[in-house]
Amino acid sequence: MGAVTAEKKMAEAVANVARRINATVEEGKDCLDLSDCKLISFPDGVFKVLRSVSENIRVITLADNEMKAISSKFFSTFTQLRELDLRGNVLTKLPDSVGEMEHLTSINLANNSFSDFPDKLTEIASLERIDLEGNSITEIPLEKLAAMPALKWLNVKSNPLDSNTQAALQAPQKFDVLSTTGS
Repeated sequence: MGAVTAEKKMAEAVANVARRINATVEEGKDCLDLSDCKLISFPDGVFKVLRSVSENIRVITLADNEMKAISSKFFSTFTQLRELDLRGNVLTKLPDSVGEMEHLTSINLANNSFSDFPDKLTEIASLERIDLEGNSITEIPLEKLAAMPALKWLNVKSNPLDSNTQAALQAPQKFDVLSTTGS
């Protein structure tokens, strides 16, 4: 009995994803919401379906899925992305190609499984907001972050930041930092 239910759930999840993608294509929307779709990766078929409109897509939400990785193809397909929401997944790293995003202003990576700060983010000149709350990050590349031209806001609350990083975060930064530091 159990297996049938699981397969049915899977089929429903796929249908749900397909519906949302078709709506994005047909209505010429600039956002794609695939949050809470039980995805373990970004489905390859989606690239084909969205090829015609990938340049129009500005916002993608993949929050609350079960994604362990996101491919470089994702970033090379959605080159015009402004906002990316990946919170609530199990990501440990981002592909290097994320550094080539020329328009990305906001990335939400809260409640994932990052133990290292995704350094490539510091190469995105347009990036204004980075949310890494609720990960397992101990160190932050503050010098690289300080050199980012557009960065306004960094959230590193609920991360096991080491004492050096905590001390460095106490110093005034040119962007707002949210962190959980012992008073």
